Amino acid sequence: MTTPVVSIAYHSGYGHTAVLAEAVRAGALDAGAEVHLIKVDGITDEQWETLDRSDVIVFGSPTYMGTASGAFHVFAEATSKRWSGQGWKDKLAAGFTNSASKSGDKLHTLQFFQTLAAQHGMHWVNLGLLPGWNSSTASEYDLNRLGFFAGAAAQSNNDQGPEGVHKADVATAEHLGRRVTETAKIFTRGRVAA
Repeated sequence: MTTPVVSIAYHSGYGHTAVLAEAVRAGALDAGAEVHLIKVDGITDEQWETLDRSDVIVFGSPTYMGTASGAFHVFAEATSKRWSGQGWKDKLAAGFTNSASKSGDKLHTLQFFQTLAAQHGMHWVNLGLLPGWNSSTASEYDLNRLGFFAGAAAQSNNDQGPEGVHKADVATAEHLGRRVTETAKIFTRGRVAA
């Protein structure tokens, strides 16, 4: 079986989202993927080619003003060259985001990623976790402590740097990296069988 290629296309304004990108990377590596981190605000032609040959593209951005960052939107618009030729059709996609508020309209950012993936004909991989930290016996250290289903969501205090990213949110992002890699392995086996 071939090794799945997972690329993490992300923007990080203050470093918090970069911590999550590294966590997705760690989870994907742990599950046996070849992984590439791609900062979309400085993307090169070689990195575009890496995205083109990837089995999975995981989108990541902070949530600013209820959506992905401006830098991520510039990248999303630049993917139209791939869209017109359906170059990313049938790849897997997933996403993660961070904001200072517990909600912060992060769901809208994840839905933006889902729509971007759908326009490319990609298959969305959700988080696959029940919500954590939603009962009197639960803990803020539970996986998926913020209760998102569409992707990995994190909350980081706006008066702390990247070191303040919550450990449960890092672990949730690692879970996402493992999940997309395992899903890519299943898709690869299915394609071979077909």
